[in-house]
Amino acid sequence: MNIVIIDGSGGRMGKLIIEHLKRVHPEAELTAIGTNSIATSVMVKAGADVGATGENAVVVACRRADVIVGPIGIVIADSLHGEVTPGMAKAAGQSPAEKVLVPINRCNHHIVGLGDCSMSELVRQACDFVCTMIEGKAT
Repeated sequence: MNIVIIDGSGGRMGKLIIEHLKRVHPEAELTAIGTNSIATSVMVKAGADVGATGENAVVVACRRADVIVGPIGIVIADSLHGEVTPGMAKAAGQSPAEKVLVPINRCNHHIVGLGDCSMSELVRQACDFVCTMIEGKAT
């Protein structure tokens, strides 16, 4: 299963996701795609199998992904302080891959109806869901 983790800024969320998934499912193929080189570097150091940076990397990785994981902003153009280009958002949003989106209320995007959870708790919930997919339990 090819799991693509997309993150921007400092790559903290992507790092947490990769560390958790590698600890629970070391056999999982994790591809780290950063909207910038710092995010990519942080995710690769966290244990991603491969890393790449930028819009074309997002487009290519989303074509090959079984699962895409990242902040909800990866499917919203100009999110993450402008790091998500319209092409990136389109590639992630239109990919046939399953998407596991972490609801971070920043950059003028607010998801209502959710509890007030820390990023660590949101990442844990996202990783738990991805783990059920790896184990064939989620649909």
